[in-house]
Amino acid sequence: MRDDTEQIRALIEDWAEAVHRGRIDAVVADHAEDIVMFDVPPPYRGVRGIDAYRQVWPPFFAWQAQGAVFDIEEMEVTAGEDVAFAHALVRCGTEDELTARPGFRLRLTLGLRKEAGRWVVAHEHHSFPDLS
Repeated sequence: MRDDTEQIRALIEDWAEAVHRGRIDAVVADHAEDIVMFDVPPPYRGVRGIDAYRQVWPPFFAWQAQGAVFDIEEMEVTAGEDVAFAHALVRCGTEDELTARPGFRLRLTLGLRKEAGRWVVAHEHHSFPDLS
């Protein structure tokens, strides 16, 4: 059996692949029922609960289908016995956007907890740096 850090890394990589492919059931699969997500677009108070989390993805999938990428470039995972966090830089944008700003990356932070022996994402935060 893989250790917790490896399990979490695989969970996040699988999630990113599901996001890239627009597979909503796989995107929500390893998230807690009471997920809280702070995202780039509104609502700025966050998205709360798995049903609300599921509803925010279709517009992103539609944008991404126009040729955008969503690729984890680097990731760090720290796992305790029943809580963990991870942070990553994600290459996220259209080729034109990424050509115009080659180093521009989405920042991703995840808080996880172990429920019934299984890791789930309880908190998710996406942000872009303010380049103004």
